[in-house]
Amino acid sequence: MKAIVTGGAGFIGSHLVEALVREGIQVSVIDNLVFGERRWIHPSVVLNRMDIRSNEAKKLILREKPDVVFHLAAQTDVQKSLLDPKYDADVNVCGTINLLEACREAGGVKLVFASTSAVYGNLQKERISEEDPVAPISYYGLSKRSAESYIRLFNQLYDIPYTVLRFSNVYGPRQTPKGEGGVVAVFLDRIQAGKPLNVHGDGEQTRDFIYVKDVVGAMLAAIERGNQETAQVSSSNKTSINKLVSMLSRIHGADLDVVHTPARKGDIEHSCLDNRKASLLLRWQPLMELGEGLTETFAYWGK
Repeated sequence: MKAIVTGGAGFIGSHLVEALVREGIQVSVIDNLVFGERRWIHPSVVLNRMDIRSNEAKKLILREKPDVVFHLAAQTDVQKSLLDPKYDADVNVCGTINLLEACREAGGVKLVFASTSAVYGNLQKERISEEDPVAPISYYGLSKRSAESYIRLFNQLYDIPYTVLRFSNVYGPRQTPKGEGGVVAVFLDRIQAGKPLNVHGDGEQTRDFIYVKDVVGAMLAAIERGNQETAQVSSSNKTSINKLVSMLSRIHGADLDVVHTPARKGDIEHSCLDNRKASLLLRWQPLMELGEGLTETFAYWGK
């Protein structure tokens, strides 16, 4: 089996590439290294340094004719999307369309798409399901939602197989202190630098944290399962930012200084995704408890 991973030098993508290699799958990576790191690329994998919007990326898919394209490359910074919505849409929407056209011309290659809980916006619900309405409050969430719509329409028009996976807040080793869902990495970066933690608002906003290797497990399952479906990859547990600070304090072994700053535009107040559909369709379950995952991530940052 052959796979192409866009964003394969990045946080989630590099972990996925390693797992694919362990499964004996031939892997190629497309990454422009804006956020990715060459050092994270598995030594047996070819890095194609190119942009997902480029004709070169399309030609690579046509030449290699993979069985599956995992599409993780994206503009993921919510605040940047608000400052430059045109760039955000260009990468996340036009880049996805370019890959879809390549999958169509290559003979119906399956696309596994990394989407986000940001498509729901501030939906006031204890646990969000895939059937709930989407109402993005950032251009990032809107561009991801638009990309999903293009994927579904390409399937209707050209029978392109796909699975859309909406991730909750992914954390773990290699995450950088920027972009969507990066609060764990932002906090660990400041802990390492001996700086206080900036908590936006009162800290009672909640997130559904999912460990990166659990996300990879869901993506591997999507190679054969979940065709033409949208499923949420999450822990289905909500954790407040204040609780996260408390857990990191225990792992750190000392109280952490906290500075409260104003809430930011585009930030979601509460987010918790129901993962029962992913469990049923993909035969997948998250395995990592938050405390254990934070401990492993903390140790990585201390290297």
